[in-house]
Amino acid sequence: MNKTELIDHIAAKADISKAAAGRALEALIGGVKTTLKKGGSVTLVGFGTFAVSVRAARSGRNPRTGETIKIKKAKVPKFRPGKGLKDAVN
Repeated sequence: MNKTELIDHIAAKADISKAAAGRALEALIGGVKTTLKKGGSVTLVGFGTFAVSVRAARSGRNPRTGETIKIKKAKVPKFRPGKGLKDAVN
């Protein structure tokens, strides 16, 4: 399912226009991005938790030359599914 299909699904299930569903989805995504950018986490009970994790600096290899390179530490978004989502999938 892509973003357009998700908007269509939201519009059909919530009985709202596609434009309103698109704005709602954009607001949700924007809220999650803003919270993660500030270092917080977003928990949707029954669905899961979005959080930021720090990946440590490490050394790696350039696949073309085999040369060792340094990879900087980075903040990465993570998603941990909740029990409700796990149960729905299984």
